[in-house]
Amino acid sequence: MVKWGRLITAMVTPFDEELNVDFEAASSLAIKLVEEGSTALVVTGTTGEAPTLTEDEKINLYKIIKDSVDVPVIAGVGTNNTKITIENAKAAQEAGVDGLLVVTPYYNKPDQDSLYCHFKKVAESVDLPIMLYNVPGRTGCNILPETVEKLAQIDNIKALKEASGNIIQFAEIIKRVPGDFLVYSGDDSMLLPAMSIGCYGIVSVASHVVGPEMKEMIDAFISKDTEKAKEMHLKLLNIFKNLFVIANPIPVKAALNLMGVNVGGLRLPLTEARENVLKILREDLNELGKI
Repeated sequence: MVKWGRLITAMVTPFDEELNVDFEAASSLAIKLVEEGSTALVVTGTTGEAPTLTEDEKINLYKIIKDSVDVPVIAGVGTNNTKITIENAKAAQEAGVDGLLVVTPYYNKPDQDSLYCHFKKVAESVDLPIMLYNVPGRTGCNILPETVEKLAQIDNIKALKEASGNIIQFAEIIKRVPGDFLVYSGDDSMLLPAMSIGCYGIVSVASHVVGPEMKEMIDAFISKDTEKAKEMHLKLLNIFKNLFVIANPIPVKAALNLMGVNVGGLRLPLTEARENVLKILREDLNELGKI
């Protein structure tokens, strides 16, 4: 079983005023997240604006974050091109990361047999543990439970980030995979319901903002204090929802900036949050005592 813990944060990539990667701010943010309960960090995932980062920027981020924190660093390396995904995976491994997050190929819509072949080929190219990432709302491609079951037999495919939003699919996957294969929620609002059927933890966006509270909720559930876990879930529900009121990571970057954690703006094709979104976030952050 991989030792990535239950609260993994999918990190934003901070930019300076010229939208260059702010490596010093990235290091500071990583330290903050770990201090607030994150047990591992995903770097250059969707939340980290990976499609707009250069290869050199990604490698430098891996190295700097690895040097900054004492928890596993997982590199987002997936694309819709198997050859490029393998190149990314090898480069991340050489840079010293601890694991890989590999999203389903987007746009070209491979069928289930093709998905199996894609992930198998990537897994065979590296020695690192791999977390599959299923997010059909973004990719137009859904890994079915039977395909996850087959992929879980491959030695270094160790986990799944499941962001389908389908609790029945969640349950079917957990029913099919071996006990040492970890299934993580990819949706903050699904964490507690998913843990009730055997989900191990979360790859989170909201932990940028409410990391200590999420750790408290997870700990309460694990210690069988389900009433407290429920109360925490309901307390955090608005921020879970509103961090996705428009495309991630627009709201979470806005929330961090409102909290005084300067992570800068976004690279096109994403643009900064408008006033209607900022108003919602201010209300949520005030209610939670964050600003």
